[in-house]
Order: sequence, then structure tokens, then C-alpha cells
Amino acid sequence: MFVRRFSLRDFRSWDSLTLDLTPGTTVFLGSNGHGKTNVLESLGYLSTLSSHRVSTDAPMIRSGSASAFAGATVVNNGRELTIDVELIEGKSNRARINQSPTRRPREVLGILQSVMFAPEDLSLVRGDPGDRRRYLDELLTSRIPRMAAVRADYDKVLRQRSALLKTAGAALRRGSRGGESDNVLSTLEVWDGHLAAHGAQLLAGRLELVHDLAPHLAESYRSIAPESRPASIRYKSSLGASLDPEFTDPARISGIDDVAYLEERFHLELAQMRSKEIDRGVCLVGPHRDDLELILGDSPAKGFASHGESWSFALSLRLAGFALLRADGSDPVLMLDDVFAELDRRRRRALATVAATAEQVLITAAVPEDVPDELEATKFGVEASDTGDGRISRIVPVGSTDQEVEIDD
Repeated sequence: MFVRRFSLRDFRSWDSLTLDLTPGTTVFLGSNGHGKTNVLESLGYLSTLSSHRVSTDAPMIRSGSASAFAGATVVNNGRELTIDVELIEGKSNRARINQSPTRRPREVLGILQSVMFAPEDLSLVRGDPGDRRRYLDELLTSRIPRMAAVRADYDKVLRQRSALLKTAGAALRRGSRGGESDNVLSTLEVWDGHLAAHGAQLLAGRLELVHDLAPHLAESYRSIAPESRPASIRYKSSLGASLDPEFTDPARISGIDDVAYLEERFHLELAQMRSKEIDRGVCLVGPHRDDLELILGDSPAKGFASHGESWSFALSLRLAGFALLRADGSDPVLMLDDVFAELDRRRRRALATVAATAEQVLITAAVPEDVPDELEATKFGVEASDTGDGRISRIVPVGSTDQEVEIDD
């Protein structure tokens, strides 16, 4: 799989860009703050419908513009598909496949598969559980695009049920009896069913993903840090004691009855947590409360891993995802956002070895020396200038960028 051409309009610092790419390695060179990361961010967005830098779409729309556009022509086993997404301020985004509008933007998921490694990935090890849940869900939807709809349905039910819990708590605090309280509790039981149904599907998908990912993670970490303790992962579910411990064992093979069993366990845990949820006004059970445990030897990586071990674990998670997608029969685009400067010689070499086997690799770097010599690459310079319409990026010949400018990208 590779991107043959991509286009941007009013995406961050790019007012307009159309660029042809080829298989192999392409490097975008430029000083920090000049827009090279924005290129990879746009392609990552087309792949996952999310940014690796921000949690909302608004920052990706260029200042002063009402919308932003990102599009790409993707070649996969000789077949070409063109996808594009328009991000619209204050409105729902729009997407197209081969110029035909889709009913929902998520229909483009799976056409462009990519794996991105960026400095922000250190939060996979040191950050909150939400960072690790996002990692799992993005990889899950890359493998199984329909899971994006499951996740969207779950999030919608979660919002509705959370609002209802607040209403139930308020009613009980007012001392309501009879009709109002009974109606609220009856409605809550209905939403319990919806939450359990969608949550069980999402949980089953994550558990199967962790099972498939675990051996790739162990091997990736072993190749990067052979002298370190072995690395492993395990899923931590909020279903707690209601769930048979074997279900979170990465060695367990999923079964056809898993979703039904998980839905049953979900209902049981919701019933047990009912009073606490109403009292606190939040949903305490479900995939939105889960975590991916990262383990070095017998200790959790978070809080126990050194800085180098944390980088190795973060890199291993991305490389494991890349290996898993390849094992599924795909060859995702590998995107490396200014990461070689963050890695020591061994980790650079390990990453370069994997990159050399990918069909297409897109790299950003501040200086050519940051890119390992073994990666023969096509190079584009990126430079930005301040105008009356804000900062505008453009492609320039390599070597003409001002390497003295140092602004956070």
C-alpha cells in the first residue's frame, strides 16, 4: 500500500498543496514550526479520522478559514482509490470516495492504513489510560473498519446514560417517590441493555486484538532492548470480578460465544454498581474505563521503566501494530514524525531496519543527519513564511530552508 498523490487545502499552515509520491522512503526536511508535521498529520487523519496531536478537529482548520480539506489517492495491490475529507467548522465533516459522497466520514476507514510513530507516543507508556485505549481502538478500526461504528454507537449510548445517571441522582436527592423515580430507573435499565450490547462487542474486539498483538510486542521489544527485562501486555477490564480472569489472558483464543458472555457479565456488573453510579452521576463500568497494562518483567512499565525503557516500549507498541497489520496481509504506510532525533543509535537502527522493509515510509526531520544513511530517500524541503493571512507553508528545494529557526511544531 502506498499514497500516490495527496492534496491539502487550508489544513493548518498549508493553504494549498498537491504532491506526487512514490513507494520507498520520502523525507520532509525543515525547521521546527514550518509545517512538515502537518503533512503527516493530514495523512494520519485520513487513515484514522483523528489527529496524533490534538483531540478535536478545529485546530487543523487554518486560521481564518471555515473548512479544511485533505485528500489522497491510495494504491493497494494495484487498485487505486481516492479519498478525501472536509473538516467544517461548527458542522459535521464530509467525506468522499472516488468523488462520491459517503453517508458518514467513517466509511473511508480502512482504505488508507498507516502506522505513525511520533514524540507524543511516550504518553502511551507514561500517560493516562485514555492514551492506551485510543491506541487500541485506532489499531482495531484499522484492522476491522466496522468497529468504528460499534465505537460510535457505544460513545453515543455512554453520553445518554451518563446524563440519565445525573438525572436519577438528582431525583433521589430531592426525595422523589413513585412516578418520577420509577420512570428514571426503568429508563436506566433500557440504557443498561444498550451499553452492555455495544460495550460487549467493543470489549471482545479489544481482547482479540491484544491476543494477536502480544507476541509482536514481545518480539519488537526484544529486538530493540535485548538486555532489558521482557515486555508484555495485558488487558485490564472494569468488569472486575464479574469477568472470568482467563478472558484478559493474552494467550486466550477468542470464541464465538464471547460477545454473549461479555454482555451477560456487563449486565451483572452494572447491577452491582448501580447505586454508586447514581450517587456519582457517571458510568463506572465499560470499555471507557479500561486500560492496557504494559509490563516489564514483573513490574508495570509506568512508574518503573527508565526513560530509555519507556521509549523502547512506546516504539515497540507502534512496531507491533505495524507487524500485526502486515501479518493480516496489508502493508501499511509507515510514518515517522521527527523521531530519529529522539532515539539513541540502537533504537534508530532497529527502526531503520523495519522502515527499510516497508512499501512506503514518510519521515519528517529537522536536518538530513537525523535520517539514518541506510534509508535512501526522496527529499522535499518545507519552509513557512508569515503573511497577512497567517503562516503559510510551501515545498522548496532541499537545502534552501532556514535551519536556524527554532519554533515548536
